[in-house]
Amino acid sequence: MAPRPARRRVAVVGTGAIVTGGHLPALRVHADRTELVAAVDVDRARLDAFRDRAGGDVAGYTSMGAMLDAVRPDLVLVGTPPSLHREQTVAALKAGAWVLCEKPLCLSLAEYDDIAAAEEASGAYASVVFQHRYGSGAAHARDLIARGELGAPLVAHCQTTWHRDAAYYAAPWRGRWATEGGGPTMGHGIHQYDLLLHLLGPWAEVRAMASRLVHDTESEDVSTALVRFANGALATVVNSVLSPDEVSRVRIDCADATVELTHLYGHRNDDWRYTPARHVDPGRAAAWRTPSADVPSSHTEQLGAVLDARDAGARPPGSGRDARATLEFAAALYKAAFTGKPVLAGEIVPGDPFHAAMHGGHPDWAPRESA
Repeated sequence: MAPRPARRRVAVVGTGAIVTGGHLPALRVHADRTELVAAVDVDRARLDAFRDRAGGDVAGYTSMGAMLDAVRPDLVLVGTPPSLHREQTVAALKAGAWVLCEKPLCLSLAEYDDIAAAEEASGAYASVVFQHRYGSGAAHARDLIARGELGAPLVAHCQTTWHRDAAYYAAPWRGRWATEGGGPTMGHGIHQYDLLLHLLGPWAEVRAMASRLVHDTESEDVSTALVRFANGALATVVNSVLSPDEVSRVRIDCADATVELTHLYGHRNDDWRYTPARHVDPGRAAAWRTPSADVPSSHTEQLGAVLDARDAGARPPGSGRDARATLEFAAALYKAAFTGKPVLAGEIVPGDPFHAAMHGGHPDWAPRESA
């Protein structure tokens, strides 16, 4: 039997709610494989409170550069506001650390190219947190669809209809292109449509609309899209922060069954439902039931997948082309919405204004200083 790899030395950057509520519990579950050795936050009081909560001998730093120089961690978990993600991810990669970064991994395809170059130069990898891909229900659905057990995918609906009030946007970095990268298309619905892409595979064409209907923000507060997938399936995608009755939903109608996930911020097996077509034998449909083991979607499951890849020396899920495809979909949705023209997969390349920024410099949408 091969010896178990040594525990990975982990640092967290940012000690706010997402790290405290998502990453810290995941590290505790994987305590036999990880050791939290350092935390970084510019707010000393918040940093010290996190270190007390984490327990153990966690070194504290107010500078990421100083932490990387002193600690040389194996893995860095990034949970800061989006405008910092590219810089911090690249710095960690250059130091030889793998990265697991909160969504969005960066604010544009141009920034993604910087991360890809840092990966290539360092040999380390950067993954983006898309925890809704993980858990037994999502794995089961993806396997059934990939093996053709439900028949060919035909029609899909992807819905992130949430509600955020004016107090939410009082945070100065929210609703601004330079600091958040966009509105609900980038900051909220990205989890759901990433799961849709994970289940259905490559997208081929996007047509879209976006608007500011309520909030006084630079970016949109609602967007809608029509999507054609490479396999021929057609889908609708809705991203909203204007919806009092909040729900997250993915529905895929295949030739032999409908599979539907309904939840809000995370899912378990019971949140998935399979409805067979009338012609399907009940015995066949019985095999579609979700597995007996109920593993919820979570940071814990994604961290485990990253650690597995680290131990194997393989590219982790949620990185490379996989991560880029979701970011490219966001850029295509914005381009289609702001130009009123369909956007094909692969058309947003360097030199395209939507490669450099999600607003594409559009006069109705770009920040005044960029218009």
